[in-house]
Amino acid sequence: MHIETPTVEELREQVRALVDTHDWLAVRRLLADMSVPEVADLLSGVEMPERLLVFRLLPRDLSDDVFSYLEGPDQDIILGGLTDRETRVLLASMAPDDRTELFEELPGEITQKLLNLLAADDLAEVRQLLGYPEESVGRLATTDYLAIRPEWTVAHALAHIRQRGRDSETLDVIYVTDRNWHLEGVCELRRLILAEPEHLVSDVMEPVHARVTAFDDQEEAVREMQRHDTVALPVVDSAGVLIGIVTADDVFDVLEEEVTEDIHRTASVSPLRGSYRRLNVFDLYRKRIGWLAILLFVNLISSGIIAAYEETLSAAIALAFFIPLLIATGGNTGSQSAMMMVRALVTDDVEVGQWASTFGKELGVGLMLGATLAAGSFFLGLFRGDIMIGVVVGLSMASIVLVSNLIGMSLPFIFTKVGQDPTVASSPLITSIADAAGLLIYFFFASQLLFR
Repeated sequence: MHIETPTVEELREQVRALVDTHDWLAVRRLLADMSVPEVADLLSGVEMPERLLVFRLLPRDLSDDVFSYLEGPDQDIILGGLTDRETRVLLASMAPDDRTELFEELPGEITQKLLNLLAADDLAEVRQLLGYPEESVGRLATTDYLAIRPEWTVAHALAHIRQRGRDSETLDVIYVTDRNWHLEGVCELRRLILAEPEHLVSDVMEPVHARVTAFDDQEEAVREMQRHDTVALPVVDSAGVLIGIVTADDVFDVLEEEVTEDIHRTASVSPLRGSYRRLNVFDLYRKRIGWLAILLFVNLISSGIIAAYEETLSAAIALAFFIPLLIATGGNTGSQSAMMMVRALVTDDVEVGQWASTFGKELGVGLMLGATLAAGSFFLGLFRGDIMIGVVVGLSMASIVLVSNLIGMSLPFIFTKVGQDPTVASSPLITSIADAAGLLIYFFFASQLLFR
């Protein structure tokens, strides 16, 4: 028999009805059977003060996970309605990395107020994590991990895991350190379980093949985790001391942030720090006006080129019909090439030192694309003008496509070479440069073939 699962909206209506009748026990039972994402979705659609009431009815272990899952603005609303005691308990129960992320997103005065509610151990831990640079691995790291000693027996190690494992971020990988917390090896839990109890940890542990330092960029953690196909990475300081771990859920968050930043940059928007919902009109204006102003001056070059060839256009007015066609195709070609190169560079599919071979490949692609589009453009020119107009438009199209393809391919390499993010080579920037280059090419062929 098929039982339909209620939708989030239906669950919200059930919760509202139970809250209206003050049936708190029924609300608690309903919430206890739901998953963390389902409760988070439900809460985001419930207005205050009912939202706060529902959150307070969550079982203790579920409320901690739900709060960490919520978006920043929803977390702010919940925190604003809790008492100091409730806030203190909630903060203490959060994973260190989630707690640090919360403090990064909040305004400074609220962060300071929350820091005052933490216990001494938690306060020291948060301040340590907040001391690392923004977007460093240290900001992602959690200190909730399990470590064992190489001289312990397997039985001793398993007893330690049973005693301390409840608070660990992951049990898949156990880290082996000496008495000074220098990282010496790793051991999968499966290897410990299958080993003989009297064997030493040093007999079953493996060398550390993947690690990151606290000051590495977050993207380095993403690359290492992908490269070694692991669910957690140890984080060490300059002396090799284990100070925390980075887990897969943290990496997923970083990937989302990096992809969002890349999307913003490719649209010539300065990356938004934080949620769009939390930014006001002036913040959004400031993120966009800089690039738009720069592109305005770049586009003035195109206007100047057209003005310089005013007499050429007047003598053959049919040339004006093909300007939008040519420059739009050039911009589109350059954007295609740039996007492929940006992605290849970001994912390390192509390295900066491979510019020459990549240039040769894109030269061939550009010639083939240019020849194909030039054939169609020739007949368009012949139809709207005469055979010479067709020749000018065809040759211009072939050259513009080729040049734009090489510009789009080269700019990401150039930005990477000078230490900038390759995504700075955005579509609007490529289009503006390709427009100016396309007009120069077009009017060069027109002046040479039509007015000699």
